Amino acid sequence: MPIDEAAARTAAPRTREISWTPGDVQLYHLGIGAGVPATDPRELRYILESALHVLPSFATVAGGGEPGVIRVLSTPGVDVDLARVLHGGQTLTVHRPLPVRGTATVTDRVTGVYDKGEAALLVLATEAADADGPLWSEEARVFVRGAGGWGGERGPSVRSAPPSGPPDRTVERPVREDQALLYRLTGDLNPLHADPGFARAAGFDRPVLHGLCTYGITLKAVVDTLLEGEVSRVRSYGARFASVVYPGETLRVRMWRGGGAGTSADVGRAGAGAGAGAGAGAGAVRVAVSAVERGDAPVLADVVVEHD
Repeated sequence: MPIDEAAARTAAPRTREISWTPGDVQLYHLGIGAGVPATDPRELRYILESALHVLPSFATVAGGGEPGVIRVLSTPGVDVDLARVLHGGQTLTVHRPLPVRGTATVTDRVTGVYDKGEAALLVLATEAADADGPLWSEEARVFVRGAGGWGGERGPSVRSAPPSGPPDRTVERPVREDQALLYRLTGDLNPLHADPGFARAAGFDRPVLHGLCTYGITLKAVVDTLLEGEVSRVRSYGARFASVVYPGETLRVRMWRGGGAGTSADVGRAGAGAGAGAGAGAGAVRVAVSAVERGDAPVLADVVVEHD
């Protein structure tokens, strides 16, 4: 069996130091499509160092190292082919606004190893803190195709009923042909997003966009559209990666204020920890993201942004 459940579950937490600069923040924002139009003040707040805002999803690439979906593969007891790995979902809780320049201590630990039948699901929890205390908490859910079936615990479901009724707002965001090539400069060098041969070996016609790039594009759309561009209002953000996005496609982002109908306990779990962080007056936005050119095929589901 390529995954030793007991070894992965009992592996000691791993700690490392990371740091970032305004240039790292600017590169991330460019990687998720910020700066268009180049003269729009609402876009320049993500780019110009004189008044730089940090989108909370920058936490997923802060430090420029490998993302959680790759870091989990170096866990004791995990020996799998990268071509079989898919990022299943990501959650983020922000304890306070991210600084434009910082140094933090980051601790990773595997909190779940589940048998999904045809695949295994690994859950990697990450905590980041600086000298002033906790900064963010995140969780990456990683599927390994062909690694299930050992009879282990299936684990919880994170799926929920989709929002009902018409969305409050709908926006479209084009994805550049070279978006994945630009985004990978933030540190995620998985060849699935750049090498056509590797993508075909993994079962795709061509390289696909990083799930975390779609994740960042979506959060930016919500902040810009419903949160008046105030990045500090975000308290938590969770999403399930329902399907891949191909560079050159157009994302349709539908948003429902107040969480919409059909909110379940699983949706609440997607924003785990947000309730304590958001405090009184917190709100929620539910989101559905689809690929326009593929008949509105869902690409992000169970998306919840909790905010002040």
